[in-house]
Amino acid sequence: MDAGYLGVGNMGQPMAEKLLDGGHRLIVHDINEAAVLPLLQRQAGRAASPKELADRCKIVFVSLPTLGAFRSVVLGDNGLLRGNTLNILVNTCTVGVPFLREIVSAMAEKGVTVVDCPISGGPEGARGGTLSVMVSGDPAAIEVVRPLISLWGPTLTIAGNEPGAAQILKLTNNILFAVGLAAASEAFVMGAKGGLDPEVMLTAINAGSGRNLATERVFPRDVLTRHFGFGAAMHILMKDIDLAIEQADELGVPMWVCQAARLVFRHAIFAGSSEDDLSTIVRYVERGASFELPKTR
Repeated sequence: MDAGYLGVGNMGQPMAEKLLDGGHRLIVHDINEAAVLPLLQRQAGRAASPKELADRCKIVFVSLPTLGAFRSVVLGDNGLLRGNTLNILVNTCTVGVPFLREIVSAMAEKGVTVVDCPISGGPEGARGGTLSVMVSGDPAAIEVVRPLISLWGPTLTIAGNEPGAAQILKLTNNILFAVGLAAASEAFVMGAKGGLDPEVMLTAINAGSGRNLATERVFPRDVLTRHFGFGAAMHILMKDIDLAIEQADELGVPMWVCQAARLVFRHAIFAGSSEDDLSTIVRYVERGASFELPKTR
């Protein structure tokens, strides 16, 4: 198929690469020249603006880090909404239900169907084609894009027939990740300061009931190496935590544990770590404990 891709950063670029690997033809747009160049070298086309992308492509994927950027490229003066060919907009971002409804309503006036398709697995999963793909929306539109979105990972879960269902599913995933990362940071600093070898902790925890993505991937790869390269900035996870708690408030669900995790990450944001890798949250626990985890890898 021919498709457009808007936003080819840490997540969008490898996801666009997978579409090219699958034999599909792409036209891309991003304000970052360095992000676009590898795709152009693989014979992807280039659009000078979101509007041009929507003039040339029936299907456009959007992968952007903030709601403000998303709103601008869709609703702005030169945005996707101004194009005349776009038929299906595929949202791969975590934006929350109220924002998605805004986009769905605006695009419906132009006859454009929005497929809600957030993903989970981080940049590593995007590069490896192992993402968890969550999708909701019009069943016919989902079937049109299924050959493309299936290239991103082995697990494609249809959350429902309405855009927004996949957003709620993604928020449940991300709040669990945030809580797990905050708790793992506290647990590893406690254990190591108490005299345990972090490698011994990893072995025991990952064979036991405490294992999670933080203990299985973030700590061995990014924290204990002191590399801190998960690939996503702190403010992106902070946005997802806020969206999850807002969704829970709307539904009347108490979020005591999630509220505590939000305080941990909000402290880091206020301290100036907005653009730092999310794995650096452990440094704030270390500072509070006057102890630093040893580099073991």
